[in-house]
Formats: sequence, C-alpha cells, structure tokens
Amino acid sequence: MTISERATDYDGVSAFQDDGEHVPVGRAQAGLTMAIVVLPFVALGAGIWLAWGTGVSLTDLVLAGVFYVVTGFGVTVGFHRMLTHGSLSARPWLRVALAVAGSMGFQGNLIDWVAVHRRHHAFTDRPGDPHSPYRYGTHLRGQLRGLAHAHLGWLFIDDQTPAARYAPDLLADPAMVRVARAFPALCAVSLALPFAAGWAISGSLYGGLTAFLWAGLVRVALLQHVTWSVNSLCHVVGRRPFTTRGHDRATNLWPLALLSFGESWHNGHHSDPTSARHGLGRHQIDPSAGLIRLFERFGWASDVRWPTPDRIQRHLRTTVPARR
Repeated sequence: MTISERATDYDGVSAFQDDGEHVPVGRAQAGLTMAIVVLPFVALGAGIWLAWGTGVSLTDLVLAGVFYVVTGFGVTVGFHRMLTHGSLSARPWLRVALAVAGSMGFQGNLIDWVAVHRRHHAFTDRPGDPHSPYRYGTHLRGQLRGLAHAHLGWLFIDDQTPAARYAPDLLADPAMVRVARAFPALCAVSLALPFAAGWAISGSLYGGLTAFLWAGLVRVALLQHVTWSVNSLCHVVGRRPFTTRGHDRATNLWPLALLSFGESWHNGHHSDPTSARHGLGRHQIDPSAGLIRLFERFGWASDVRWPTPDRIQRHLRTTVPARR
C-alpha cells in the first residue's frame, strides 16, 4: 500500500500505519543534526549564566534583534511564502537575497526545506506528513509523543523527502541550487557576522564573543524553536476559525504571532496556502505580509496573491471549534 493510499484510508484518530517503517538516521547525520539543534540551545544556558548579575549589553541585544529579523524573514517570506507556495514573485536579486537570509537560519538547505514543507501540505496530519503531532494517535500519551516528534523528533528519522518530486522547480533554478549548496558556508557566515560586528562595535575580543553568543547561537536557537513550534503547537493548541482539508488540524496561536512573523496564524494559512497573508482575521498582525506589501510598493515583488474578502468568507466556519 502506498503512502497516498494509507493517507486516504486514515481515520484521523489512530497512529499512522507507516510508524514502523522509519529507522533512525545514520550516526554521521544524527551527529550533525544534533550539533545544529543542541549547540544553540546550550548557548542559551551559557548566555544566561554569563549575564547573571551583569546583564546583556545593548549592542548584543540590538545585533541579536537585527539578525533574528533578517534570517526570520528569510525563512517566512523567502523559504515559505515565496519559494514553497509561490505567494509572490520577486526580482532575481531579491529572490536570491531572501534565499540567502533564510539559509542563515540554520534550518537546512532551501531545496530540502521547501520539499519537506510541500509534502507536509500534501499529507497534513495524515500518513505521509513528515512532522505531524498526530503520528502516534490522538490519546494523551500518543499526543505528547507526537508533539515531541513534530517539534524535533522528525529531524532524527530516516524519512527522506525526494526533492525531484516535491521541488523540481527549484532543482531547475541554477541560482537556488547554488544557494542550497552554499548552506554550510552560509551557516558559518551567520555566526561570523555577529562576531565581527560585535568586535568592531565594542573594540574588544570579548565584545565579539558575547555577540557571537547572543546574536549568533542564541538567536539561532530562538528562531529554530519558534519555527518548530509552528509544526508542533500550531497543530494542537489554538483556534480553528477557517475550514481546512480532511484531517488537517492546523490552528491559529496568537502568542507566537510576532516571534514567528505571522506564521502562527497557521489555520488561516492552511485554509488558503498560496495566500501572501496568513493573518486573515481582524487585528491578526502579520509582519511577513507587511514586508511583502512593502516589496510590492517598491516594485520589487509582483503577482502577489492577496486574499480577497470573498475568498476569506468562503473559508470561514459557521461555528468555531472550541479552544483545545
């Protein structure tokens, strides 16, 4: 039985039938993934220890904020809305700039990222979804295990997503292939730039090291876990004012709206995946949509797929499911 057939037969409650087919990734890949995931998080603990009693310098906070915004928009506007869903077209230089900025977020090369996310939409919360929190069923124990899987566990499972199937357009784009191949170097640049900026601004090696810690590693950890929270929490906790396909349980989770640059309006996104704006309701702040609007006004972006009132209305539920 193929994944598509299993997904069609899925009852929405049971553990995924393909659960036993996946094995842990090899040691080399697991070690690399562990380093990318764990080291930034460990750096957060080190930063708190260093800051105890002395605080964090304004320079480090400003640099951390700048790099978080740049790399965060690279992921949300570049990787997600532009490259995955085609919500906008961008001038070649802006397309490359967004792809580079997203690659500096330490979330994998852009082609693999796009392929995995397109597969997620093809099989949302059904067998075939690479990071559904419902993989182990809907009972309490399965749900807790599923949240851990959706947040981090899926990164350590040998469940390859073929880019040739899910991202052939990017494989045919020489510029995007070059950016994808440069991912390791861009990760190094993502850490080297805060160090260099901190050293230059403070005039000391110590200033460079603290900037490397806060604007480099800690910033990476925060962006990673915010992104992964959209995979996990935004399919379990929150509200679902819009209709979605089949067993899709994507939710809107407002506390993450600012940190995720509007990505946590996940139910709105899954109701209309190609929309350039995910915050479809009133007062739903969506910084990524605001940046896309700015690009459009400057003439740097075109063919932006803004949601129309009629389209939004069609996706609204007559009754909104209760908060989980």
